[in-house]
Amino acid sequence: MNLKHALLMGCATLLAAALPVLAHHSFAAEYDNTKPVAIKGKVVKMDWVNPHSHLQLEVTKEDGKTELWTAETPPPNGLYRAGWRKDMIKGGEEITVNGYLAKDGTNLMWAQNVVFADGRRLTLNSSPLPEGKGGEK
Repeated sequence: MNLKHALLMGCATLLAAALPVLAHHSFAAEYDNTKPVAIKGKVVKMDWVNPHSHLQLEVTKEDGKTELWTAETPPPNGLYRAGWRKDMIKGGEEITVNGYLAKDGTNLMWAQNVVFADGRRLTLNSSPLPEGKGGEK
């Protein structure tokens, strides 16, 4: 293999290794902390995946139609450190998710906490706002 091919292979390897870093995004890039929202609905499923977990809800609108919402959360390790366990949120359970809307206007939000029908609350320890300014603590 000549030097040109070795250099090309090295560049391709570095590019491939950098792709996961490029896929990650900051809160401010995707969500608007001036648009807090509370979404109430039934749990469809919770995906414990990296780089962020997702909680899907079926929300019934005022006209009776339903729509699917996704609440993005920290990764599984962050949820676990915050006290979450995989069996805490069950499919079909009615919950309210408080957080911030996505900037693109889709049914996507960043979750700050989950409130169950009986009043229990799971926080995410992931506030983009300082304590006392809408952040949880």
